[in-house]
Amino acid sequence: MTKWMLVLVMCSLESNTCMPPFKYPMQFNDGYDCMVYGYKESLSKIEEIGREDINQHQIYIKFGCSPQKTI
Repeated sequence: MTKWMLVLVMCSLESNTCMPPFKYPMQFNDGYDCMVYGYKESLSKIEEIGREDINQHQIYIKFGCSPQKTI
């Protein structure tokens, strides 16, 4: 059986750095569900950080979904 793992990475263009990748604790049944959740979580985090900090530090979030074989 294959589950999908979501990994989020927050970066700043201002400082040209990224935080360590965050592996989301839940797994997903397919790539579609993982991608939809990734976009929602990214938007939620952007809104949590706020316009001022996003613009000041040029913060962006990237994410990826990868299949993980389970036993």
